[in-house]
Amino acid sequence: MDALTLTFALAPHIVRGLASGIYVRTGGVIQHAVTKQVVAWLRDLVPTPTSSPNNLLNLVASGANAAVTAKGLADVNGRLGGIENQLGELGQSLQLNQGILQITTAASVLSLGVSVMGFAVIAQRLKELEKRLKQAEELLSKVNRKIDLSFYANFRAAIELAVNAFTMTKTENRRSSALQAINRFLEAEHIYTEYTDIEIEEQSQIADEYLMTLSLAYLAEARCYLELEEHDTALRRFQEGAKVIRSRTEKYVEILLTSNPAAYLQPQFKDVIDLRRMTRIYQWVNPTLDENDVFNIERENLFKIATVPYEWVESLPVAILTRVEVQGGWFGPSHEDLKKEADKRLPQVLELIESMIETNRRFEAYQTEVQAISQLGISFHDWLKLTPSTEIKPDGAELMYIIPSKPLEL
Repeated sequence: MDALTLTFALAPHIVRGLASGIYVRTGGVIQHAVTKQVVAWLRDLVPTPTSSPNNLLNLVASGANAAVTAKGLADVNGRLGGIENQLGELGQSLQLNQGILQITTAASVLSLGVSVMGFAVIAQRLKELEKRLKQAEELLSKVNRKIDLSFYANFRAAIELAVNAFTMTKTENRRSSALQAINRFLEAEHIYTEYTDIEIEEQSQIADEYLMTLSLAYLAEARCYLELEEHDTALRRFQEGAKVIRSRTEKYVEILLTSNPAAYLQPQFKDVIDLRRMTRIYQWVNPTLDENDVFNIERENLFKIATVPYEWVESLPVAILTRVEVQGGWFGPSHEDLKKEADKRLPQVLELIESMIETNRRFEAYQTEVQAISQLGISFHDWLKLTPSTEIKPDGAELMYIIPSKPLEL
């Protein structure tokens, strides 16, 4: 298609823009940092990594953080020997492309593009979330909490209904069955919004699972509209879903940061968590903040940890730690016992926060993909088929880049 370039290699000018901070990656979209014009979309060529029940992100293996910032890119490029020295090899260097974008580090329940999130992938993600909730049941039973998993069966049935709908040959039958599936997905949205709100209010360990399930419900509904080529309705549902999901994700991230977020900056984490990672989390809420702003926010908190080191531990949400999980003496776990266990968990909790933010960004980025389909005059089914016609897919390639001939104003 003349208006688009399809390639397995990221264009050098986009790499330079990312390195300088002119461009930023938001989910599966690369945009101008100021104008928000879209210069490229990223499409997974393989399914995103499945999530471990105990560690949603696997950043230990990946060795970098999810979000892209100019300083973060400088660090990555420093380890790669410097971006300017590598630019001449960019056309062939898939690994460098992915290092620049830090895509392989950004584990998420969602793929980079809505085009990759078909019903089979949604069903697989749903299965993973249900499995994690079942594993959480034992712990929650110790604090007299029960999980109602019955609605997951209804959600799965709705996905099967949607799959059947879009294999039908008669248009009227396909549309009728799709609308039935959409009604089921709408029901799931209401149910999991309520469940999410309850778990956030309880500051529970499973609120993130319900948040991700809610994301999948909105995605499944919007995907139905896309399959029906109802782009405007799909976009509207993504926009409405983004508001619902974003507000709740922000609340849960605030809970996970604890009453004293400086706990994540304790000396023992110096080789694991740095100020840049914390800054990226704060920037998701308020993009105008820089590292100096975040340091000033945490300045008093750091002093508080030094003077009253156990205060934040006493107010830890059960999303991070419950007292029943920590062994202690006759009178239960001491402050020191609780802190030791909390300190073991904080790096993993920060990874969870980063993963939730990445998932939220990918969901919000789906809107620009739908807008582009409409603006470029491409059917959704033709968009799905886009692939480089002349390039041979390199071994190990995990991404395809869709680059408009001119930056798109969406």
